[in-house]
Amino acid sequence: MTTNTLVTLHDVRVLRCAPDGPPLDSESAALDLLGDAFGQDAELVAVPVERVADAFFRLRSGVAGAVMQKFVNYRVRLAVVGDISHHIAESTALRDFVHETNNGGHIWFLPTYDALDARLRPAG
Repeated sequence: MTTNTLVTLHDVRVLRCAPDGPPLDSESAALDLLGDAFGQDAELVAVPVERVADAFFRLRSGVAGAVMQKFVNYRVRLAVVGDISHHIAESTALRDFVHETNNGGHIWFLPTYDALDARLRPAG
């Protein structure tokens, strides 16, 4: 199993999670990632979509809400990185949810790590 990597993007310490790690599928999994983030003094956790459980994208399951609440409570930003278009195509509610969260500053759904880099780049 590959380990998570700490990188700095535009003065933001980002814990870049390995694609083959444990799935992000519960509050417990979120707490494990947060523990890793705190251990490395990361401000943002970037999780590849391959690690995000399908239940996360079914809003009724409550997984996304529980996971995201942990990140908000502990003041660590979360970026889900990768193509989620097939999930969005199946759910108008998810599409609206992703749009709303992407307008905020705490939880983002981004297609690539380049998009994360651009999102963290200071304006001007």
